[in-house]
Amino acid sequence: MYHKFAEKIAGEITLSDNPGQTIKKWRDIFEISQQDLARHIRLSPSIISDYESGRRKSPGIGSIKKIVNALIEIDDERGGKVARKYQEVPDDQVIRDIKEFPYGRSAKDFVEAIEGEVLAGKEYLEKELHGYTIIDSLKAIVTFNSPDYIRFYGWSSQRALLFTDVKTGRSPMIAIRAHPLKPGMVVYIRPKHVDKLAKELAEKEEIPLVVTSLSMNTLIKTLRDF
Repeated sequence: MYHKFAEKIAGEITLSDNPGQTIKKWRDIFEISQQDLARHIRLSPSIISDYESGRRKSPGIGSIKKIVNALIEIDDERGGKVARKYQEVPDDQVIRDIKEFPYGRSAKDFVEAIEGEVLAGKEYLEKELHGYTIIDSLKAIVTFNSPDYIRFYGWSSQRALLFTDVKTGRSPMIAIRAHPLKPGMVVYIRPKHVDKLAKELAEKEEIPLVVTSLSMNTLIKTLRDF
């Protein structure tokens, strides 16, 4: 039932620059302790701690699969709260477009492709993006709870999140600040206004904040060809 969900988590851990920290992020999302996770896969809690802290070499594919399956199995034993919410979110109402890049793409090149203007976090553009998601911000506010935001991240959190129907830019940045997963970039599509707080939050989270004036159709075509 949750096969795609498990693949998504495993993919993000594998692609992460810091797999241990990504494991910790997902463990926190599931609200599972190191002890409970270790007990489920019959490991010492110190091994989980060493993975997450970077003291131990990043786990291989087999170990990542065991960890991810354990997180979902423990959640299922507790009623499947996290996994069920993930499955129930109506993507087609909130996510307008989503794509994974076959390899990392320069954040600077991404900004150039969308004819973007960087409002904050210009110093954080020295990174690669692994995909993008275009989000209807109004529907997301109405439909999504905090755990649902994991749907935005596809196979990797190192992606651009692009928001439509932005009035001041506060709500998307507040939601991002509150969630343990952080995107590689935030883009507002034809915003009415971007206030000071949105820019300050982007700086605090070390996330480039960009605006684009491209139309939705042009933007989607541009990004699909990027």
